[in-house]
Amino acid sequence: MTLDATDRRILTVLQKRGRISNAELSERVNLSPSACHRRVQRLEEDGYIRDYVALLDARKLGRQTTVFVEITLSGQADEVLEAFEREVKKIPDVLECHLMAGSADYLLKVVVADTEDYARIHRAALARLPGVAQMQSSFALRTVFKTTALPV
Repeated sequence: MTLDATDRRILTVLQKRGRISNAELSERVNLSPSACHRRVQRLEEDGYIRDYVALLDARKLGRQTTVFVEITLSGQADEVLEAFEREVKKIPDVLECHLMAGSADYLLKVVVADTEDYARIHRAALARLPGVAQMQSSFALRTVFKTTALPV
């Protein structure tokens, strides 16, 4: 399926206001409510819309510090990569894990309360991940901007 301009408008609105009613969405994209509903259903069925979530405020939850962790593994064998990936998924403080090209093998995004909280997570979980040869942590001083909306 290819996306037309109306599909793109629907996706743009839903990324920013996921709880918008179908009636309001249909007004914003200039469609009848029934046609809008059919399009949203088709976008869901075709996998363009993967899920609906609530985005939480990390600061209000006491997780005001973001740490980016570069990890280099001891080897590149499939077993080493798979073991690392299987275990890192179990750490709830890790929001993202990316296999990288470049100097590090993986880049993690970790949210913590403060440096002491990170030290605890580092000792209890990150340092125990299988195959880790080297780890470098960088603390974000301030988030300039952050979005979950993809360009459509």
